[in-house]
Amino acid sequence: MDEFPRFDLAGQVALVTGAARGLGRAISLALANAGADVALGFRDANAGGDVASLVEGMGRRALPLQMDVTRLDQVQRAVDETVEGLGRLDILVNNAGLGPENPAEDVREDDFDLTVAVNVKGTFFASQAAGRAMIAQGNGRIINLSSQAGFVALPTESVYCMTKAAIVHLTKCLAIEWGQHGITVNAVAPTFISTPGTEPALADPEFRADVLERIAGLHRVGVPMDVAGAVVFLASPAASLITGETILVDGGWTAR
Repeated sequence: MDEFPRFDLAGQVALVTGAARGLGRAISLALANAGADVALGFRDANAGGDVASLVEGMGRRALPLQMDVTRLDQVQRAVDETVEGLGRLDILVNNAGLGPENPAEDVREDDFDLTVAVNVKGTFFASQAAGRAMIAQGNGRIINLSSQAGFVALPTESVYCMTKAAIVHLTKCLAIEWGQHGITVNAVAPTFISTPGTEPALADPEFRADVLERIAGLHRVGVPMDVAGAVVFLASPAASLITGETILVDGGWTAR
């Protein structure tokens, strides 16, 4: 009989970008709960909060790292320090991202450049650095954070939507290129999730009501662990034949 699917990550080493709060924090803790040691990429290493201590409280190793994804020297150094400090790198989660809101006619060049630098350039070069380590190992998992915004148009978020659509296609390209090395590359595309970053918008009753209506299947705002569950699945042995895919975690928004 074939081996049953396994969803645990015992003995694995993960690196999560943007790990300090919100989705990054939840993903880091969920990976640790599944058995992985976790390197924590922080834009500001002094603002990492309690994530490292919580990971260690689960009996896993935590490695806080200075990792501003717009600084390619820090990206490469974080990958190198993960391999040196934790022995290997099995899982990369490209979570760091941002999305300044502005009507398209008012977008400033500096906002455009920063959004592309973090969401696209940062994801690509973190994947490249991790991919080199994984190629040397002969296996690995890369999980990118896209968004439902990569599939539907969100008013005042044209640049953010563009970058998240780019992540969907980059995921396919890297999956095909690196599959021969035993590396899978997938993405997760959440809807609006209740995080510190979305709290101001979701506090507006009219906006929240519109979001709940558009989440057509389940009519609830997601929580970070809804997204973390999909990440853990894609990182696990159970997802070994899945690559180049983007899983929408959107409660039915795009099914409408």
